[in-house]
Amino acid sequence: MRIEEQIEVHAPREEVWKPIADPAGWPGFMAGITRFDHEGGPGPDLCVGSRFSMRMRVGSADVGGLIEVVECDPAADLAWTSVTGIDQRGRWRLRETSGGATRVVLRLSYGAPGGLLGLLTDRLSAGEVRQNLRASLENLKARVEGESVSKEQGAGIAGKVMHEVGSLRVLAEARVIRPIRPDKLVRLGSTLARWGRSPAAGFIAGAVTSPHEPAVVDELGTLTFSEVDRRSNALAHSLSDAGIKEGDGVAIMCRNHRGFVESTVAVAKLGAHALYLNTAFAGPQLTEVVQREKPAAIVYDEEFADLLTDAGRRRKRFIGWREESSEGSRGDAESTASGPADPTLEDLIAAGPTDRPVPPEQTGKAIILTSGTTGTPKGANRSSPQSLGPAISLLSKIPLRTRQTTHIAAPLFHSWGFAHFTIGLLLSSTMVLARKFDPENCLAQIERTRAESLVVVPVMMQRILDLPEATRRRYDVSSLRVVAASGSALPGDLATEWMDEFGDNLYNLYGSTEVAWATIATPEDMRAAPGTAGKPPRGTVLKLYDDKGVEVPEGETGRIFVGNELLFEGYTGGGSKDEIDGLMATGDVGRLDYAGRLFVEGRDDEMIVSGGENLFPKEVEDLISRHGDVAEVAAIGVDDEKFGQRLRAFVVPCSGKSPTEDALKDYVKSNLANYKVPREIWFLDELPRNATGKVLKRELKEMEDAPGKS
Repeated sequence: MRIEEQIEVHAPREEVWKPIADPAGWPGFMAGITRFDHEGGPGPDLCVGSRFSMRMRVGSADVGGLIEVVECDPAADLAWTSVTGIDQRGRWRLRETSGGATRVVLRLSYGAPGGLLGLLTDRLSAGEVRQNLRASLENLKARVEGESVSKEQGAGIAGKVMHEVGSLRVLAEARVIRPIRPDKLVRLGSTLARWGRSPAAGFIAGAVTSPHEPAVVDELGTLTFSEVDRRSNALAHSLSDAGIKEGDGVAIMCRNHRGFVESTVAVAKLGAHALYLNTAFAGPQLTEVVQREKPAAIVYDEEFADLLTDAGRRRKRFIGWREESSEGSRGDAESTASGPADPTLEDLIAAGPTDRPVPPEQTGKAIILTSGTTGTPKGANRSSPQSLGPAISLLSKIPLRTRQTTHIAAPLFHSWGFAHFTIGLLLSSTMVLARKFDPENCLAQIERTRAESLVVVPVMMQRILDLPEATRRRYDVSSLRVVAASGSALPGDLATEWMDEFGDNLYNLYGSTEVAWATIATPEDMRAAPGTAGKPPRGTVLKLYDDKGVEVPEGETGRIFVGNELLFEGYTGGGSKDEIDGLMATGDVGRLDYAGRLFVEGRDDEMIVSGGENLFPKEVEDLISRHGDVAEVAAIGVDDEKFGQRLRAFVVPCSGKSPTEDALKDYVKSNLANYKVPREIWFLDELPRNATGKVLKRELKEMEDAPGKS
C-alpha cells in the first residue's frame, strides 16, 4: 500500500529542511510519534546508513521498530526503510515552486500479509494513515511559517498501520480471517452493511458461511445456523404482528437455552432494544426495574411467572421455556383459570413466515443490568460495537478460535456470558447451553460435546473442584483449551488449584458491566503472580488515580480507571461512572506491580479505616479462604470502639470441619497486622450469592444477630 500527501510551505527549501533533518525532533510535529532516537550508523549526523529507533503510541502501549536511512540529499530528499517491525518505506521530498515556496511531499509505503488479510489491512488502515500524513504536513508548515503546532495525539503514521496489521493478525490467528468463496464474501459484506454489528448480523452471517453447522446445543437438541436464522425470522414477524416495533424495549428473563438466543436475535432483527433481567431477582426488584425501563413486552421462562405477576401487568408476555419443554412437549399453550396462557415462543415461530424482515433503520441496544449486590440494579446502556476492536481485544489474550465448541455455563443475561455469546457469533462457535449449572453435568457436557472452551464464573470453578476426586476423574475433559472466568474475584488460591487439576488453561478477566473488560490474566500471569487480575488487553488503557485525580506510582493503591471501545453510555435511569481524562472508574481499587500486572484490592466503597489505617476486606478474605477448614468467606466493616472500624467475617466451614472463632483469629493475627484481625467471626451454612456467584454483602450487613447465638 502506498499513500502520499503534499503541502505548500511559504519558505525556502533550506528552512523547511531544518526540522526534517533533525529526526530527534520529529515527535514534535509528526502525529503519534513519541520517540525517534539515533541507534547508530556512519556518524552522529543524518546520513545514509544511519539507524533510528522509532516509537509510536498505540492504545495503551508504545510500539515501534528500527529504521535505516537509505537516501539523504539535503534540502531535497530523505528516504528510509524498516529493519525490524512493520515492513515500511518512507520519503520526504522537497521541491521549489515558481513563487519561491516549497512543495513538500510525504510518502509512506507499507506491506501486509497477502490475500484477504492484506486486503483488509489496506482497507482498514488507509484512511487513518492518510489523515496522519496530512496532519504531519500541516504541523510542519505551521512550525516553519511561525504558527503554533497542534500535534495530533494519535497512533501516528506507521503506528496506525502497525496497530491495524497487529489487529488483523489476531483475527487471522483466531481464523476469523480465512479463505472464503467470493460469492459468500459478497453476501457477508452485504449482511454487515444492512444489519450492522448486531446479534442479527451474527446469525445471518453464520447462515451464509456455515449454514448446516451446529449453532446451539441445549436440552431440546441441536439447531444449525440456518435453522436459528429462519426461526428467528419467524419469531421477529410474529413479535411485529403482536405490536413490537423498532425502538421498543423487550425484557428477556430466560435461562441459558435456545429461547434466550432466538429472542435476542429476533429482537435485533426488529431494531428493538433487549433488556436482560437477572433470573435471581426477587419480585420487587423485577417490578422496580421494569417500571423504570418500561419494556413493551417480556419474554420469560414459565418458572418465573409468579415473580413477574406485578412486573408483567399491562405488558405483552411470551413464554420462552415451558417446564414440559424438556420432556419434548411442543403443544399449544393451555388455558388457565385466569384466562388464556401466554403464547410460547414455539407458538410464535410456528405462526410466522420465515423470510427475513426488512432491516431496521437503527441497530437496537443491549441493556445489561448491574449485579445489584450493594443496592438497586441499574441498567447499563450499550450500543452494538461499531468496530471489531472489542473482539480483537479479547482474542489478543484469550486464544479462542473459529468454529470451536464453547460451553457457556455463565448466565447469558450477565455481561460475561453475553460477551461470549456475541464473540461466539463472530467465531461461528457452537454454543452448548444448560439451563441450570450442575458441576458434574458441566463436566459431562464437556466430555459429550468435546468442548474446547468453557465460560464460567469463579463459584462454578469452586463447585467443580469440590466434587469428589472419583467424580472428577470419571469425565474426559482433555478437549478443553480455554477456561474463561470472570464475574467476581478469584478467591484465595482458586486459580492455582484449578490449573494444578485441569492444566494451564485458565484465563481470568477483570472488568465491570460499565467498562466491559479492563485486564485479562493469562495462565503465565497467574503462575508468576498468584492473585493478579492480569494486564490490559489490546486497545485498553488502565490507570490508577488517588482521590485527588493524580495518577499513583507503581505499587501504590489507587482507584481503577479504564478506557476502551466498550465503555457504556450511561445508566438508563440517568447518571454514569466517574471519569478522568476520558477513562471511566470501575468502582474498584487496586495496585500495579513492576510488570504492569493489576491486583484488585476491593470495592472503593468497601474500604474501612481501622486504627487510622486503610483496610480492604479482600486481603483478609483471601487469607482466611486459604485455611484448610474454610470453604468460603466474606467480610464487611462494622463499628469498633477501639479501632473505629473492624471487620466482621462470615465463614462457611468445609464439610466435616468445625473451625473455631479463636483459631481463625489467631491464624489471621499470625499472618497480618493486628488491626486486620476480624472483631468477630460468624459461621454460616452458605453465603448469600446472586446468579453470577457474587456475594450479596448488603444481605450480610442486614444480619443483626450471629447465627446460632441468642
